[in-house]
Amino acid sequence: MTFAMDVVQLSRLQFGLTAMYHFLFVPLTLGLAVLLGIMESVYVMTGREIWRQMTKFWGVLFGINFAMGVATGITMEFQFGMNWAYYSHYVGDVFGAPLAIEGLMAFFLEATFIGLFFFGWDRLSKVAHLAVTWLVALGSNLSALWILIANGWMQHPVGARFNPDTMRMEVTDFSQVIFNPVAQAKFVHTVSAGYVTGAVFVLAISALYLLLGRHTELAKRSITVAASFGLAAALSVVVLGDESGYTAGENQKMKIAAIESMWNTEPAPASFTLFGLPNQETHRTDYEVKVPWMLGLIATRSISTEVPGINDLVAHAQTRIRSGLIAYGALEKLHADRSNADARTMLEAHADDLGYALLLKKGRPDILNATDADVQTAAWSTVPQVSPLFWSFRLMVGLGFFFILLFAVGFYLASTRRLVSARAFLWVALLSLPLPWIAAELGWFVAEVGRQPWVIEGVLPTFLAVSSLSAGNVLTTLVGFIVFYSTLLVVDVYLMVKAIRLGPSVAEPRQPQPPVTAPLSAPAE
Repeated sequence: MTFAMDVVQLSRLQFGLTAMYHFLFVPLTLGLAVLLGIMESVYVMTGREIWRQMTKFWGVLFGINFAMGVATGITMEFQFGMNWAYYSHYVGDVFGAPLAIEGLMAFFLEATFIGLFFFGWDRLSKVAHLAVTWLVALGSNLSALWILIANGWMQHPVGARFNPDTMRMEVTDFSQVIFNPVAQAKFVHTVSAGYVTGAVFVLAISALYLLLGRHTELAKRSITVAASFGLAAALSVVVLGDESGYTAGENQKMKIAAIESMWNTEPAPASFTLFGLPNQETHRTDYEVKVPWMLGLIATRSISTEVPGINDLVAHAQTRIRSGLIAYGALEKLHADRSNADARTMLEAHADDLGYALLLKKGRPDILNATDADVQTAAWSTVPQVSPLFWSFRLMVGLGFFFILLFAVGFYLASTRRLVSARAFLWVALLSLPLPWIAAELGWFVAEVGRQPWVIEGVLPTFLAVSSLSAGNVLTTLVGFIVFYSTLLVVDVYLMVKAIRLGPSVAEPRQPQPPVTAPLSAPAE
């Protein structure tokens, strides 16, 4: 079992690193695509050449980022088959549909029109090229939508059921998969975070230009657009983050309890833990500082509903494990006799808890002989790592409020034409460049680690989802990916820095000049 756990942990590490590396590029793609549309819209409406120059310059940086995002995203999808074969077999009918639609509808749309964006400036009319730019932005957002529909189903599996005849999850209502409330909340929250990332990127690079006294006209206008767009996006992140908290409170109660380091059920009106020191060994949180009513409003949108704590949720998990064992026993009887109507009825009655019984397989293969101690151990395995979730969530929220302040100050300075003299703000804006990526990665960490030990919430434990590989095979590919991605990162940073150093001239290549020929003879005096 130790060897199998090594494979599981290595597979998780490989996919986690790949996903988080890929997500370095996704938010910037989402944000810059919309900013390019805004800038070119101003150009088409005003006809001022500076806005065309701005669109082309930021478009070069968008193109570099987009190419790297594609290169890293493709390998992620291959890993489902390579490292997570049983996962692909068990839920592929459900999970594969949004990914296929993403490739057919969104990725090809985005990839097609991005070529027209770069090579159509002198071949398309202004309005036609503007339409192309907005279609690139639409493709980026549609791509995020279908990916997050797939991920949202992993967090809250609706519109599908387990088929005992095929031993797989199958779609029963695709509209429920599409309109999954968890997926929709994740989409709007993630896309808004991407808009913040793009806005901070433009703000920081423009601040650098103003500090250096270069390309000041482009920089001032870029800051105006980034600050106004970013302020709206940052406010949206907070509001839509509240929606994500509510959907998690409805469908992923253990995640909320772990984020709050809340071991005991919080009576209504539930308080939010602003600060504390989680102790997972003693099942308590030391030195708590709480804000009254706040958690109730976030997780339940009421002041009359209690929020269940980890201890009560573990007790509930034990109940579901015992129910799942009934389903598992009925499934074995059904395999022995397909015509056993009583077994099929029993399975259907307890099918929703079958995944909880599978948690026992981590400790013993003959789960129908599980003891009370086995059930208790399996129930406690539903608790994710509390301290990392507790602090990651609070740092992410803190950065969200910082972005609101940053954009608000930037918008005020741009409106009052004080940007050039506000060097302290320009330095803060420049140094803030990595912060939206940190916030975005923390958000994904909270979302994905928060649902452990499930790869599909309540349906399939993570340790059962891996391929039949050796630890050596996974380690080899892990090292290969690290080397490959590190190389790509160096190339990406080099190209970005080179384009930024060249400035707007990188978007306007010099036209070749005709050769100057000397006269055959000097003119007569």
